[in-house]
Amino acid sequence: MNKDKRYEIFRRLREDNPAPTTELAYSSPFELLIAVILSAQATDVGVNKATAKLYPVANTPEAIYALGVDGLSEYIKTIGLFNSKAKNVIATCRILIEQHNSQVPDNREALEALPGVGRKTANVVLNTAFGQPAMAVDTHIFRVSNRTGIAPGKTVLEVEKKLMRHVPREFLLDAHHWLILHGRYVCKARTPQCGSCRIEDLCDFKHKTID
Repeated sequence: MNKDKRYEIFRRLREDNPAPTTELAYSSPFELLIAVILSAQATDVGVNKATAKLYPVANTPEAIYALGVDGLSEYIKTIGLFNSKAKNVIATCRILIEQHNSQVPDNREALEALPGVGRKTANVVLNTAFGQPAMAVDTHIFRVSNRTGIAPGKTVLEVEKKLMRHVPREFLLDAHHWLILHGRYVCKARTPQCGSCRIEDLCDFKHKTID
């Protein structure tokens, strides 16, 4: 795929959705961090239902840490892997309190040192909470990047690096959200909605569907 096609793809995605953002509900970098940790192998809808009950009660490192693993688990038990996630969140809160003055760090190294935070989670926080160009490649972005030809790669890291290199700079900050939403609602895994896709004519996918 050439740079002109890529530019037009993101121009159209921006035209349709000028201010994309995450579908996770949050009101602070800390709330976003916890929501993203909880969202691993879970839906945003499911996480939002849990945090809607948790955050009014506890939405700071100190308050969640005070709940303890058992107390936190009661709020997030509807989410998959809630036991291990509760342990990671409590451990993360302790580190934030002890090492970061209860603030979420704005650099990758410090974020990835937190329990339950990998490269993808760090990228989400850096991009969404701190406005840094970063590409959190989830299953949707991986699929869309390969299927369309925007940034094909065999691994998540390869796709991430290609996107960072090939996405036009003016679109880089929001590209992560556009690609996720496109994969979630249009370029679906089993039944891509090619016939109603805004970028169908620019996409390299050979097995387009008619809907």
